[in-house]
Amino acid sequence: MISGLYEGQDGDSRLVLRVDVDGTRPTGRVSGDLFAVAGATTSYAGSFVVDAPTVRAEGDEVRIQGRGVFSFDTPVKDVSVTITDGSGTAVLAGRTFQVSFASPYFRRVLLEQDSVTGSVPFVSYHTGALPGPGGTPARELSVTAAYAEAGIELTVAEPGVIPVDGSGADLAWDDAELHHAMTQQFSMFGDAPAWRLWLLVASKHVGGYRGIMFDYNDAHQRQGSAVFYDAIKGDTPQAQRAQLRTYVHELGHAFNLLHSWQKNLATPPQPLGPDGGFGDLSWMNYVQNFRPGGEHGYWAAFPFQFTDPELVHLRHGFFRDVAMGANAFGTGAAEIDPFEQPVEDHSGLRLELRAKESFELGEPVVVELKLSCAGEPHTTHGHLHPDTEFTQVSITQPGGRTVLYRPMMRHCVDDSPEIRLDDGNPAMYRSAYIGHGRDGHYFQQPGEYHVRAQYIAADGSRIVSPACLVRVRYPVSFDDHRVAELMLGEEQGKLFSLLGSDAPALRSGNLALDEMIDRYGGHPLAVYARLVKGLNAEREFKALTPGKRLSVRPADPKQGIEHLTRVARDAAIDNITLNMVMRRLARAQARQGDLQKANAVMDQMVTLFQTKGVNPIVMGQIRRQAELTKAALSAED
Repeated sequence: MISGLYEGQDGDSRLVLRVDVDGTRPTGRVSGDLFAVAGATTSYAGSFVVDAPTVRAEGDEVRIQGRGVFSFDTPVKDVSVTITDGSGTAVLAGRTFQVSFASPYFRRVLLEQDSVTGSVPFVSYHTGALPGPGGTPARELSVTAAYAEAGIELTVAEPGVIPVDGSGADLAWDDAELHHAMTQQFSMFGDAPAWRLWLLVASKHVGGYRGIMFDYNDAHQRQGSAVFYDAIKGDTPQAQRAQLRTYVHELGHAFNLLHSWQKNLATPPQPLGPDGGFGDLSWMNYVQNFRPGGEHGYWAAFPFQFTDPELVHLRHGFFRDVAMGANAFGTGAAEIDPFEQPVEDHSGLRLELRAKESFELGEPVVVELKLSCAGEPHTTHGHLHPDTEFTQVSITQPGGRTVLYRPMMRHCVDDSPEIRLDDGNPAMYRSAYIGHGRDGHYFQQPGEYHVRAQYIAADGSRIVSPACLVRVRYPVSFDDHRVAELMLGEEQGKLFSLLGSDAPALRSGNLALDEMIDRYGGHPLAVYARLVKGLNAEREFKALTPGKRLSVRPADPKQGIEHLTRVARDAAIDNITLNMVMRRLARAQARQGDLQKANAVMDQMVTLFQTKGVNPIVMGQIRRQAELTKAALSAED
């Protein structure tokens, strides 16, 4: 048994070597990372992997040789490793390293875990507690044990408990609050890649998600995740099993593992597994989407382990592709091919993208997605928004470069409610802000953009929309130029994505939006600044303090009403967002103590959309929304 982690140094070059040729689930590879040492500092230099080495044993000596793939240019591609009794030599890239055995694990990672008061962290699950696949040993699995089986040593720091200041606070988290918690926590991590990540155990997410990965377009890539206790809590074997899978799944994203059906979006692209990836027996698949057999079929066959390709990535992926704080998740801003229509499509579904005729430079680009049935009634899932991983959006820029839109937060939707599309409900609609994401602003110059979407249906069908033309106009006046500058700041883009935030890290963005309202309040784009400021004021805001206490800023319904009333009056935004604004405005009126005005706002919403000529089926849905909102606000009152 020689597999494991070895370390050595040759002058100013340090080697971290991974030998994986025997032991548990060997992948038959050797890989390593090189670091340059200068005085008291160490910098990453490059990585390599030998995918199919020859292995020869002579007595106590094992020789491993093969052709390496390097992340850097080197004229010498051959790699040779000789191991005897836990030490040996490694010859690569023209250097010879004396190496010594350091660990039976291939990588070592520090996990910091904090839980909000009332949220109980998961401990372990016995895989024999419920029926499973034959031939798989029953064992007690914690999160650390699951990763240990993959060759990753997770060391858990002393778990922390985050107390809540004040009583009666709404402990449902939204993306803006999670972003603030992330920036607060990661400010202590530093900007360099490191084998260190953070897991937040929170109460619940406003969207009902089980987990979320924090991703970002700066130095804080893939440094942590959150799981939501209320969505997975319970002491039954089923609940404990679900908790184990959720924790391992979310942390898997931090190691740069994509969902099973998205591996073709990796860099470099990876082949999809059976049934377009939905047939993978992996921690990274969605239970309810597994084929064949859905949830029952998944648990009946799942051996509680990563797939072989995922194991190769975890153990032998290049340093910057795996280490937290390094390369972006998945494709990043690299060019992709525009989504193409399938050669044959018998899905019975049709996907459309719609946008307004043109946008001013700096205006938030919002598109409407419409999924409809083309013929017979059809049942599928309702995850049409591109922040839920089942819908992707590609953007072809004026220069011809095509990039993938990547939202700031990756929501894991382990529940897929069925939506039936028929004569009574012929289509579903979603509004998506795609102007900014983890790669920054996507529409930073005037010109014509071609936007396509791809929706992965419940049966795995990949439905591709025709291209939607998005025109961005040139600024005309001096005010147009100044407004565009104020709107295209990086922090402003994050505020549009998050619909406002109190985070100190976004203070400059908030000041820019204040300037928009104060100095350019009559400009057409000021409505978006009012939208963000109004929505943020209308809600409570949870903030994680440097001392790791949770403080809750109460809602400011007065300021929310001031901004949202103007947004609703101008009615210059898309219909789906306007609907949400008017319901939030009604909630602010009710919180202000005026239920009569709140009900009046809902009546105005119905009248407004009638005037807009909304189709009768959608109009019926809007009326139901208005009545349900009235009832909910009355009950709260």
